[in-house]
Amino acid sequence: MAGYFEIIDAPDGGFRVRLLDGAGGLVAVSVKYPTKEAAVAGISWTREIAGTGLIRDMSRGGHGELIIPKSRAAHATVRIHSHTRFPAADRGAGVRRVRSL
Repeated sequence: MAGYFEIIDAPDGGFRVRLLDGAGGLVAVSVKYPTKEAAVAGISWTREIAGTGLIRDMSRGGHGELIIPKSRAAHATVRIHSHTRFPAADRGAGVRRVRSL
């Protein structure tokens, strides 16, 4: 099901981006962007992150664990490069384990 992005006016000036699913249901709302060009750049960045980003559980009790959905667990590979930084690891919390949902 293909979703889509909408650029909308922010009530206090600027613009926000809404991500909607294929049925028009709201999935996410962005931060405020000062211009439409910045909103479009934010959409491009979101597409890049969504296609390649890991899921990190920062909820209460999540401890920054990486989560790999079961549909991908069988073929998922997590690579940590020398240039990759994780804020939780910088605080000494580290990544304790990888779990599947």
